[in-house]
Amino acid sequence: MDAPLSPTRRVFAPTIAFTLLAVLLVAVFVRLGMWQWHRGEQRAAAAVRFARGTDRLAELGASDGADLPLYQRVSARGELDGAHQFLLDNRSFQGQPGYEVLTPLTRTGAATLIVDRGWVPFTGSRSRLPDISVAPSGPVRLTGRLAALPSPGLALGRAPPSGDAWPKLTSFPNMAQLASALGVSVAPRILLLDPDSPFGYARAWQPPGLPPLRHYAYAVQWWSFAVLTLVLWVVMSRRPRQVAA
Repeated sequence: MDAPLSPTRRVFAPTIAFTLLAVLLVAVFVRLGMWQWHRGEQRAAAAVRFARGTDRLAELGASDGADLPLYQRVSARGELDGAHQFLLDNRSFQGQPGYEVLTPLTRTGAATLIVDRGWVPFTGSRSRLPDISVAPSGPVRLTGRLAALPSPGLALGRAPPSGDAWPKLTSFPNMAQLASALGVSVAPRILLLDPDSPFGYARAWQPPGLPPLRHYAYAVQWWSFAVLTLVLWVVMSRRPRQVAA
């Protein structure tokens, strides 16, 4: 009579298909972790540039600001064009929906500078826009930081300014679209109006994007998934070995 079989121990015997799947997943998780870590370093560098932007106040003059560092604090002179303004849609402040007000600053002998005057709340209807009028005040001197226009994560979030009425509602436009709507040349960067400057609304400027620590946390999370995948591969690749009792 044949002796009965009984499990005595497990042996490590991974299959080729399972191994290839594990390798692929580990590579993806490691790559995603590296990408998030790199994004964290970029955000940290942006935070440093943002902090250093207040070290000195530069006079913009007739310059378009392209030769100055991002977030550099500058002073600009001109006239606010209250008749041709933009409402930047899909912007929130302290968790509330609303718009950011973009107002052209017309400068003599220089490109028009787009001034972000801050955030205003959503009125409850797209057909009833907030009052963002600017009282005629003649030449003004404004101070703020040079910055890029906000950009969406996906191109689908863009909506250029359209229609004949002002102010024009827009979502994540580029500078060329604003220039086309205004019919003038505009500087490549906008001015984030200082929080204590007049003519503005709610302002608490921060570097764009998530905080660096959030990206670092996501990186560690992805790398943890890579380690977990390896552990599961080892555990699930151990099979019982049957031997004669």
